[in-house]
Amino acid sequence: MQTRAKILVQKSDKGLGESLVIAINDPDSNSEFEVYPLKTIQAENSISIDSKDLQSGEVDSGMYVDLNRSYYLKTDSVLKEVASVKEEYLGVIFKELTLKYSKQHYRAVHLPKKEAEFVPGVSRVTYAGRVFDEEEIVNLIDSSLEFWLTTGRYADEFERGFGRLLGVKNAILVNSGSSANLVAFNTITSPSLKERQFKKGDELITVAAGFPTTVVPAIQYGAVPVFLDITFPTYNIDVSRLEEALSPKTKAVMVAHTLGNPFDLQAVKDFCVKHKLWLIEDNCDALGSRYFYNGEWKNTGTIGDIGTSSFYPPHHMTMGEGGAVYMQSSRLKKIAESIRDWGRDCWCPSGKDNTCGKRFNWELGELPEGYDHKYIYSHFGYNLKVTDMQAAIGVAQLKKVSSFVEARSKNWNTLRKGLDDLSEFFILPEPTKNSEPSWFGFLLTIKDGTKFKRKEIVDYLESAGIQTRMLFAGNFLRHPAFDEMRKEKTGYRVIGNLENTDKVMNDTFWLGVYPGMKPEMLDFMIQKIRTFVGK
Repeated sequence: MQTRAKILVQKSDKGLGESLVIAINDPDSNSEFEVYPLKTIQAENSISIDSKDLQSGEVDSGMYVDLNRSYYLKTDSVLKEVASVKEEYLGVIFKELTLKYSKQHYRAVHLPKKEAEFVPGVSRVTYAGRVFDEEEIVNLIDSSLEFWLTTGRYADEFERGFGRLLGVKNAILVNSGSSANLVAFNTITSPSLKERQFKKGDELITVAAGFPTTVVPAIQYGAVPVFLDITFPTYNIDVSRLEEALSPKTKAVMVAHTLGNPFDLQAVKDFCVKHKLWLIEDNCDALGSRYFYNGEWKNTGTIGDIGTSSFYPPHHMTMGEGGAVYMQSSRLKKIAESIRDWGRDCWCPSGKDNTCGKRFNWELGELPEGYDHKYIYSHFGYNLKVTDMQAAIGVAQLKKVSSFVEARSKNWNTLRKGLDDLSEFFILPEPTKNSEPSWFGFLLTIKDGTKFKRKEIVDYLESAGIQTRMLFAGNFLRHPAFDEMRKEKTGYRVIGNLENTDKVMNDTFWLGVYPGMKPEMLDFMIQKIRTFVGK
């Protein structure tokens, strides 16, 4: 049965006159209408209605449908029908009701988990987690009801908001942080960059201590990675050996800010400017970190030519899956969008045609004149777009980023203070000079000569319900993925012996500092580490 709505006059059964109600559908088998009252006062979960929303009849201006109170009326309680409602407005009613119940679902299902009491030794202390409220759920469902699915209005809103947050002109949404790194690296391989194009066989300076997808796109393309060691206690690239890593084939530097701690951007950027190299900042673990560069505080990810972010659930903000590529250069933006969008030359947004005004008047490559511009490809690209439902979550998360960063910093400082006197056993982390980190985690490295091993303390913490993590790959070159390259002794270069990188691989782990952590959780982690060391 088609759903319909009409405005009816209700008789009061207490002799109090008449009132207007909006009735959903015709009477049911019990001769009852589902109705919502019309009022002149706007309240939460009420929506305005006026003549433009009606198929027929009239209603006074300044009326609101009160969705807080629904009830059923017998047909004999109704005097007459005064108007019928357009189908589009009926859709508005159902949308508002859906969003209303979505909020109530959050309060009934998710909020109790968030507010649950922490029980030491029983409750799990995760290293990360989603931090959200009803706003993310409302946005997600709002987007799903439109059923646009692919990149749409929420994606546009997020890209604008994310760009403003970081202070960059251009931000491009992609479907993961790994895809962001893929797009970022492939952007500098564009032939349109001419003499600055990164070509197969060119070299890229990076580190082996980190997450693989910082360097995998370059390896898959045919670049030669040049691996530098890291330094303690910042766990970032050893800038003292940059000049040693340089060769006539060096074209770029691509490095991550380790667990939110910025690398020495002044030194790395100066090196890149001096030698005309591209700088790509993998900012996936460092959203909100700042660095004092050339006398000015700047967000990490914005000092290099291109920055990348990840919105996977453990990260500083989340869309479930998702990532972003950002830059000041409009030239690089055009290339990055092409690579994200199948490699096409066309720049029409999803669902639109002929933005350029000459869709069938281009003559590019060896294609016939007038070939459809929507199907002309200037790069080897992919489809790496997000859905608008993911972006809808991101729009709500953007409003919380500053509070997330503040909470991470507070939690990290609590752990640092609580473990400060254990430097006999651990290399304790320190912020990079001239930086304000947005911490992703709290790193601990067991010092040489200490009587316990990493496995012992990690097993102890995990058995107490405290989740731990390694510093990702540890030393990427030691992994099976590098077996063939190691056997052939080709395809990459190493500067020095990566002593600290191997130290990280063998003796480092980290704990969470994410915003959902309660003070009792932090105190419990400190207590368990101190207890273990005391034993």
